[in-house]
Amino acid sequence: MSDDRVIVVGAGPNGLAAAVALAREGFEVTVHEAADRIGGGASTRELTLPGFRHDVCSAVHPMGAGSPFFRELPLAEHGLEWIHPPVLLAHPFDDGTAALLLHSTADTAESLGADDGGAYRRLMDPFVADWRAVFDQALAPLVRLPRRPFLMSRLARLGMRSGLGLSRRWFASERARAFFMGVAAHALVRMDRPPSAAFAIMLALAGHGPGWPVARSGSQSVSDALAGLLAAHGGRILTGARVSSIDALPPARATLLDLTTRQVLEVAGHRLPKRYRGRLERFRYGPGACKVDWALSQPIPWKAPECRRAGTLHLGPTVAEIVASTNAAWEGRPDATPFVLLSQPTLFDPSRAPEGRHVAWAYCHVPHGSPVDMTRAIERQVERFAPGFGDTILARHTFTAPELEAHDANLVGGDINGGVQDVAQLLFRPAPRLDPYATPVEGLFLCSASTPPGGGVHGMCGFNAARSVLARVGRSRP
Repeated sequence: MSDDRVIVVGAGPNGLAAAVALAREGFEVTVHEAADRIGGGASTRELTLPGFRHDVCSAVHPMGAGSPFFRELPLAEHGLEWIHPPVLLAHPFDDGTAALLLHSTADTAESLGADDGGAYRRLMDPFVADWRAVFDQALAPLVRLPRRPFLMSRLARLGMRSGLGLSRRWFASERARAFFMGVAAHALVRMDRPPSAAFAIMLALAGHGPGWPVARSGSQSVSDALAGLLAAHGGRILTGARVSSIDALPPARATLLDLTTRQVLEVAGHRLPKRYRGRLERFRYGPGACKVDWALSQPIPWKAPECRRAGTLHLGPTVAEIVASTNAAWEGRPDATPFVLLSQPTLFDPSRAPEGRHVAWAYCHVPHGSPVDMTRAIERQVERFAPGFGDTILARHTFTAPELEAHDANLVGGDINGGVQDVAQLLFRPAPRLDPYATPVEGLFLCSASTPPGGGVHGMCGFNAARSVLARVGRSRP
């Protein structure tokens, strides 16, 4: 019966999260996925050599481990296991040392040095004391009254600044400033613009709360666990089922699109009112990414010993280099010395490679849609902090920004976060509405990373959209 039917278009983490949330309420849920396998940005494949498993897009999951929705789901019963490296993040410097993000703020402060350790704790400890409340609020729809008004007003006061401005105001040393800026540089917003400081605070807080884990056997495990839970509640997934128009879908009580605005316009634009359609057409995408995966004969030979225990590394030792690299992507030019984000999961999860071998994953930001292959520039940055790295490479695979989009149409121009994350598009994505998940078309909802809270494998865009469905069309059964 169509009264019980819900259709979800797209089997990325948000689409699957929406499907699970609604299946648990008794709806008959069917997910249509264009690709031959589920996962979208949370998938794992043999990209280089047989037996070497590489995360195609997302690899490290601080927001997934902290997600209010994922925390309540029995995902472990469906195969998801988080692995927590002893060092969450290492930020190496040219002198052979590294600043570290560790679970304890005291230990992290010690790695930043005497000049700034106390300042770091003054910044982070108030949030760490109630990190679950911060995550619950920050990943919820933004137009709502905060449950911890004083704590969230502090986050807004500090976070609604540029990462560059807050780092200069808060820290005295180049070491601490560069460390903070490296965390901020995950965001798709210029480092000299707000709210880049908010992303640094939230990601650092994740390290001190839920952690920066990887998923055993790869990010595909996140998607597979959600699919297993969906099946347990009677839902089903159709792969190889591209939807070219919502008119081709069967009648349903609600249809949810795990699609960014460009794809929404392609499949549903003819049904949308002119004013709303115009707002979606003005939605802005950010810089792209160029990503490299390596099959390695041995672990990366980092100069700083601490880096050999880290799950994630940030390669860009100075504030000036980080700002120059991220600004270059916004200004339409690739940077010869890119800021590189790197993950080395097989140090802690040997299931991803043949015995004694390893994989590593890295990317840098590039101009939107840039076809420039940054492999050599990325490898030079790794070699800078790990002399002899090139000798460990058995094979490599590169995704340029257009190739990322070809793999997953939601990665428009290589944008991995579903659109620019500046103040306007953080608060009002994808268009200014009290309910950003509901469209003006009755029964049609959006649930992709182009809705709040934006990019990341946390499922909250899908969960929040499911709550919007329940509020507007009611539950299927008591």
